[in-house]
Amino acid sequence: MSAPLFQQTEVNRVNVHVLPTDKYKTNTIVVNIQRPLTEEAVTRTALLPQVLRRGTQSFPSLKAIKDHLDEMYGATFYGNVMKRGERHILQFGLELANERYLSDTAPLLERGMAFLGEVLTRPATEENGFVRRYVQSEKQNLRQRIESLIDDKMRYAAERCVQEMCKGEPYSLFNYGDVQQLEAIDPEGLHAEFHEMLRTAPVDVFVVGDVEPKDVVDLVGRHFRFEREKVQPVDVAPPVHRVEKVRRVVDRLDVQQGKLNLGLRTQTGIQDDDYVSLMVYNGILGGFPHSKLFVNVREKASLAYYASSRLESHKGLLTIQSGIEIENFERALNIIEQQLDDLRKGRITDQELEQTQTMLSNQLREMQDRPNQLIDFYYHGVLSGRRRSLDDFLSEIRRTTKGDVEKMAGKVTLDTVYFLRNRQEG
Repeated sequence: MSAPLFQQTEVNRVNVHVLPTDKYKTNTIVVNIQRPLTEEAVTRTALLPQVLRRGTQSFPSLKAIKDHLDEMYGATFYGNVMKRGERHILQFGLELANERYLSDTAPLLERGMAFLGEVLTRPATEENGFVRRYVQSEKQNLRQRIESLIDDKMRYAAERCVQEMCKGEPYSLFNYGDVQQLEAIDPEGLHAEFHEMLRTAPVDVFVVGDVEPKDVVDLVGRHFRFEREKVQPVDVAPPVHRVEKVRRVVDRLDVQQGKLNLGLRTQTGIQDDDYVSLMVYNGILGGFPHSKLFVNVREKASLAYYASSRLESHKGLLTIQSGIEIENFERALNIIEQQLDDLRKGRITDQELEQTQTMLSNQLREMQDRPNQLIDFYYHGVLSGRRRSLDDFLSEIRRTTKGDVEKMAGKVTLDTVYFLRNRQEG
């Protein structure tokens, strides 16, 4: 398999990445803007995409935007924020039909690029700030989003585990910010901050579809016209973090089922040579239904309703999440720790390794059917400074040995044990 490659250039200090392919009947455009993940700015950053998607000067309301999207054959538009290690990313996306496959030859790519450009350069404003009622409405929506975290106990436990493990580090901050900061946000200050962000923040524009790269570059140059100064890279801490002592944290809420989450430091980031070994390690531990956590904690011992693990590739974290009966805390923890110990001792079967290699490879190949996942995959390389192709990952996965996984297991260190349980004593 030979995976297609993005072509990259720069226009007005904006990075443009184009993947020309006739695989899809749609064109996908994604704009990513980097910010440092900081306590001072996290809530305002989370609010910005929601305010910006409310209206532009040409389309000053949600209805006007919807009507415009409908005119572009039902184009899909979204705005959101995401954490990538200690970076906070504003993301705007647009998926629209490719006019090459329509009887109507309206220039949809140009109209889509013009629309996204206007979202960034000509947002709906009044006086010296964003539209006040839009800001107030989105502040309330963001408040509800933050406060609703506790209603999803699985997500709440995962977030609390990270907060405790990364206390004092930017990554401990919740992606959507803090309700305590909302009241102080005003339309004028938010607008000024966004304007300043566009001057210096790293901006990446991705386009995937049956397009000519030179046409895309021309469209970005014409429609993403904002004043740019020298781009300020976002500085982040390396993924190496020494664990002095395993911390145990217990939260008590009105719950029927316990949530046992573990946070581990892998000392490894996506830019490192042995990152693929970490991917295989995670797959064997808890990434798939055949993995050690699922088989031994859930299936054999019947101690968990779910048990899995996942990676944060830029921060170098591995988290384990499980749902258990509250009285089974110690037994479940012991069996989870046994799986970690087995990996350190190289107790890996041929079947575990081969199944994991197959599953990881299939996941990567399936990304080629999903433009947004391809963009996300490539953007990881942009952020980390190390761009490996899909083919690179696939060949490294095939070459990974039990010895590589065992060596990686020796680097992975338990940092935090978090348990969400009921309020009863015990």
